[in-house]
Amino acid sequence: MWILPMLPWTSIGLASAIDVTRQSSPPNFPLRLTDDRGRDIRLNHFATRIISLSPNITELVFAAGAGGKLVGVSRYSDYPAAAKSIPDVGDSSSLDLERIIALKPDLVVAWHSGNSIADIEKLEKLGLTVFATEATRLEDVPRLLRIIGTLGGTSTQAESAASAYETELRQIKRTYVSRRPVKVFQLIWHQPLMTVNGHHIINDIIDMCGGINVFASAASLTPVISTESLLEADPQAIIASVSLEIAETGIRERLSTISAIKNNHLFFVHPDLMHRQTPRILQAAKKVCAQLEEVRSG
Repeated sequence: MWILPMLPWTSIGLASAIDVTRQSSPPNFPLRLTDDRGRDIRLNHFATRIISLSPNITELVFAAGAGGKLVGVSRYSDYPAAAKSIPDVGDSSSLDLERIIALKPDLVVAWHSGNSIADIEKLEKLGLTVFATEATRLEDVPRLLRIIGTLGGTSTQAESAASAYETELRQIKRTYVSRRPVKVFQLIWHQPLMTVNGHHIINDIIDMCGGINVFASAASLTPVISTESLLEADPQAIIASVSLEIAETGIRERLSTISAIKNNHLFFVHPDLMHRQTPRILQAAKKVCAQLEEVRSG
């Protein structure tokens, strides 16, 4: 099951108080780290009861080897399958604070741009440790895996996952580095038409595959665009992360004159792959790269 991710996404960096990028020896306690809000957090021991407040965070925790420590997850946390059996603590718009408290977590991992600041602050006022994080670039995913591994005491598994991701990312980049440019429109919602600008992680995918995001210069991270502006941009490919049936209903008749529609270059990538900033985003990247190769081949 999927839902359109919370909008807008934001871009903010993380500076850690300890180096978790290539940590080879056990850290000294207490652990002190700085999250994507710039907030310092402290753990006196590895987290053993973790709550995730978004599906993408849930995936990251499992990928970092700490899935067995999850005692609560946000609604729609459906990957891996084991996540479905973990107690539901609500979604980003309606967290069940009472249930979260009852589960007695020693660490809550929040999605910086998806969970409300008010909810995060409420949890902190109740004495819970909240680490808010976000991947805004493809290169951020292994960073987050290593951080979660440090927090959960699963650095070995996290390092393995992070290294595998980095190897695959390098391979994709090498494969498509010199490909002929293709003008791309990324459709993330159909009513109204919404896309991403050049600062969004999805733009990293388009760029890596040799695409040119026709709305890269938009001011908003996830701009609403007009039919007229899309007609003027005349993309060669449309990549939809809403169902293709919805996408076709929403745009095929209105945009029948643009190159992507005339040449039947309207593609779909599942939003769970495209919108969740997890290792599976590279599956989305490989799909996009293959789709743009299809455009190049005519």
